[in-house]
Amino acid sequence: MGPHSFFCLDGHTCGNPVRLVAGGAPLLTGATMSERRADFIARFDWIRRALMFEPRGHDVMSGAILYPPLRADCDAAILFIEVSGALPMCGHGTIGTVTMALEHGLITPAREGEVALDAPAGRVVAHYRREGRFIEEVRLHNVPAFLAAADLRVTCPGLGDITVDIAYGGNFYAIVEKQPGYDGLESLSADAILRLSPGLRDAVNRAIAVTHPEDATIRGVSHILWAGAPRDPKATARNAVFYGARAIDRSPCGTGTSARMAQLVARGRLRVGDEFIHESIIGSLFEGRVESAATVGGKPAIRPSIAGWARLHGLNTILVDPRDPFWAGFQVE
Repeated sequence: MGPHSFFCLDGHTCGNPVRLVAGGAPLLTGATMSERRADFIARFDWIRRALMFEPRGHDVMSGAILYPPLRADCDAAILFIEVSGALPMCGHGTIGTVTMALEHGLITPAREGEVALDAPAGRVVAHYRREGRFIEEVRLHNVPAFLAAADLRVTCPGLGDITVDIAYGGNFYAIVEKQPGYDGLESLSADAILRLSPGLRDAVNRAIAVTHPEDATIRGVSHILWAGAPRDPKATARNAVFYGARAIDRSPCGTGTSARMAQLVARGRLRVGDEFIHESIIGSLFEGRVESAATVGGKPAIRPSIAGWARLHGLNTILVDPRDPFWAGFQVE
């Protein structure tokens, strides 16, 4: 392998990083973005590791790659890469990608104010508000979200017996609400979240095998959502999402917010048309809304939307050279 260079736009969505690969991405095969995601994982996962892991990335790094769309009703296709893998969907990544791509002319949508994206999890639509040359807000209309399992009882090492709900919002989440043994997010430090979450995720995946009813490539609980009371008076709830090996989402998490709204609708605590303002561990906000009812594989579901903002903070040409002993990236165990 010779040296490879990747031109990237580096930014963040409400605090969580987004590295948009605008040059150097590989050509993929497959009739759908779900198939092309599988092809990327099989043949090009070294690119994800090299760009997301140290020394070019870090434990919280997240990114995306733009491609021509495979669907006639989309303006572009998107592939998500982060430390935990090539995700089916990423909400904060979509908001950041749309913002940076529009500001730098990487996408020319068919209709001003709206970008339709062909994602591995399905078609998503982002409505944006432009002020001059800047994109000030993006509202993502996400794939349908649903409650997959309720009241799953597992043992969390270091915490004891705990009850979680499993919900899907583009990825599968184990949602932990306040209960005996867990006094809410306000009772956990970031170090405690990093310490407890891997064991809880392992326990959940041993207890239940979840698979998306319409796409068998989407399976397993990959994220833990620790719920708590809001600090910001504008917020409905606060959360911290754990993903990867040692990552806590700095944003309120787009697919996590979608999953949380689906759980709350199924529990009768939200209704179609309701807003849900989600606060992150650092205090940033996503404005969620239950847009409509839906079904997924015969299951009751919702169509959620999430609004947030993103900022570009750098243009970055990254070289991956096999002469570098750490060309493939690493994580400190």
